[in-house]
Amino acid sequence: MSVRRLADASVQPASFAFNKENAAAAEKWIAKYPKGREQSAIIPLLMIAQEQEGWVTKAAIETISDMLGMPRIRGLEVATFYTQYQLNPVGTRAHIQVCGTTPCMLRGSEALMDVCRSKIHHDQFHTNDKGTLSWEEVECLGACVNAPMVMIFKDTFEDLTPERLAEIIDLFDAGKGAEVKPGPQNGRHGSEPATGLTTLTSEKAILKSTRDKEAKAAAKAAKDAAAAAPAAAPAAVVSQAAPAAAPAASGPVAPSKSSKPKTDAPETSPALATPSPVKVAPATEKAASVRAPRHSAANANQASPEVEAVSKPRSGPKNKAEPSAAFKAPETKQPVAKTAKPSLDDKSRPAGIERPPTVDDLKLISGVGPKIEGILHSLGIYTFAQVAAWKKVEREWVDGYLNFRGRIERDDWVKQAKALAKGGVAEYIRVFGKKPV
Repeated sequence: MSVRRLADASVQPASFAFNKENAAAAEKWIAKYPKGREQSAIIPLLMIAQEQEGWVTKAAIETISDMLGMPRIRGLEVATFYTQYQLNPVGTRAHIQVCGTTPCMLRGSEALMDVCRSKIHHDQFHTNDKGTLSWEEVECLGACVNAPMVMIFKDTFEDLTPERLAEIIDLFDAGKGAEVKPGPQNGRHGSEPATGLTTLTSEKAILKSTRDKEAKAAAKAAKDAAAAAPAAAPAAVVSQAAPAAAPAASGPVAPSKSSKPKTDAPETSPALATPSPVKVAPATEKAASVRAPRHSAANANQASPEVEAVSKPRSGPKNKAEPSAAFKAPETKQPVAKTAKPSLDDKSRPAGIERPPTVDDLKLISGVGPKIEGILHSLGIYTFAQVAAWKKVEREWVDGYLNFRGRIERDDWVKQAKALAKGGVAEYIRVFGKKPV
């Protein structure tokens, strides 16, 4: 923002006073603010002073500040901050403010400034020879859609051409400014498209009375059409009432939409009609995949004794995992945890044992919780010594049963199990320097 200073002392009047009409207006503005907040009225009071004198004088700033009981420097701060206050004398008949912000600049505001330079003065804030006209460039005046534009006093003149602005300047200079109609100068109304209205060209579409009348006419037409149609029983109703009454000789009849079978019925939905596969324990599934021989189409329905032994449910506890040839897992009453299918064959399976009367607390191994301990028990793993004896292929085989792979190697179960098998918690603390968790 450019520096704003008061006019030279040589042009400043010695005093200021509101005329009778403006003094009453000033009192009304002061009364709008609560007691103790009257200083807020300085902005409208300075504007009233400018309208009376044509510009804001030093005497006016001081007089208004005294009226409101505020320091004069505060009044000076307000007057020099807001650009709507003219701090120097302006034209007595018109002060033209030309918008120079982007929309107006793109639409030719520079050409309007050239008109002001040629008809008023080359520089801003200078009056013409008669003192009747002055001009300045200002920021956005709020009529961007009608650019370019100027403001004279409180009126805006939009959609200007250089020729039209020259005519307006001449009319104000001649004292006929009241004859110029504010607003767009190219004939369009408000901010409508420059080519004229393209939408809502008729009130018919927006008047409620018209819509109601059209709706009634459409309803009457539909009612008349329904009355004129022949009265007959719908075929869909007949087909629903007696679907078996149609003679066989009449041939197949296409079903109506109302008789379309429900898609969630098992007899009409192949996906639902197919029985869900029976879930089996991972060890059973693995043993079946390893031991089941390949069958040809001829003997597809004849399963080998080995396959029957694996797939046939036992008379004992349900869903017990059948062990491989290398290990027969003992039957226990503990539930088999849901486990993932291992990626290796049963040759890598670690040796299991029958559940002993006393089992080691495998949860002392870091990384083994109650769920994983249940998985290990289902595989016949009950002691630290068993875990301590795992080789790489055995560790990978057990890892295939875990939901989160890699924890056996990451937490080094074998090293932990060796310490626990050798000397229990005391040995674990000696090796790892902390208690097992």
